[in-house]
Amino acid sequence: MIYTIFHETIFHYQGTVTFSHNIARLKPKEGVEQSLLDFRLDVEPNASEIHVFEDMFGNSNHHLLLREPHTELKVTGRSKVRRNIDQIAAAVAHLRSTPMDYAEALQRLSGFHPKDIAAKQFLFESELIPVGIDPIRDYALESFRPKRTLFEAGEELMGRIFDDFEFESGFSDITTPVEIIFEEKKGVCQDFAHFALSALRSIGLPARYVSGYIETIPPEGEEKLFGADASHAWVSLYIPGAGWLDLDPTNNVIPIEQHIVLGHGRDYHDISPLKGVVRSSGSSHLSVMVDVRRSAEIETPVQQRQLQFFDEELKQQQNQNQ
Repeated sequence: MIYTIFHETIFHYQGTVTFSHNIARLKPKEGVEQSLLDFRLDVEPNASEIHVFEDMFGNSNHHLLLREPHTELKVTGRSKVRRNIDQIAAAVAHLRSTPMDYAEALQRLSGFHPKDIAAKQFLFESELIPVGIDPIRDYALESFRPKRTLFEAGEELMGRIFDDFEFESGFSDITTPVEIIFEEKKGVCQDFAHFALSALRSIGLPARYVSGYIETIPPEGEEKLFGADASHAWVSLYIPGAGWLDLDPTNNVIPIEQHIVLGHGRDYHDISPLKGVVRSSGSSHLSVMVDVRRSAEIETPVQQRQLQFFDEELKQQQNQNQ
């Protein structure tokens, strides 16, 4: 399953920006679940310096330094990703068959096991994720009952969030506290992911934020418009000794085919697509365009031109590197 991803972010500034530092995280993650076939990052105006590094979570970061005065910054990521469906399905089947329950997980996590070390950094409170709020802990414990596997409990918790919470765009922003999301029972995918993280960590289980994309399907008989997609977020629960179980509470699915992983972190701030510091005055506003589609489904002339240009540019870049 091969996907082509277009992610364009534009900052519009009221005043002239004379100098800025930015971090872009638009390069999809590589691993067993997916392979990165191509990637390109474009910056307008041209960055004076670009430094690529990997952070503590294994995410690819592009540090962009701009010295040219500008009133608009456009950062565009173009990617081709292959989702390795067979490997993902096998991993999910292994997690499903793992008999470890909640009590066994807590006992193991209280000791020292080398394979658990990296996961333990996702046990604690972070900037956007409170831990230890009693009503949220109690909500999670309704699913993590004795003698129930972590897979079954995690899947049920995902389903309860899907049933109990209403998707409402515009109700919240990334700074809305998890407690408000829980109290009002509404929000968007980032809110549901943050709430799930708070619930899981509050009962002592490692859980990480997953940033990425999801393929959307237009209504039957309608053509999918270019740029009609958006970034997506879900969570990953650690099952000691077995691995990470991805859970998407917004859609009540275990991600296999239609989800593309951008990166992982403790919360949104660790893997936000673009952030920076500018030297300027006045306000700014942001516009984002995202398109995700299977390569075999590129049919319209506009889509073909967009992606043909992308392919030609990638080939030129590869030839220059040879």
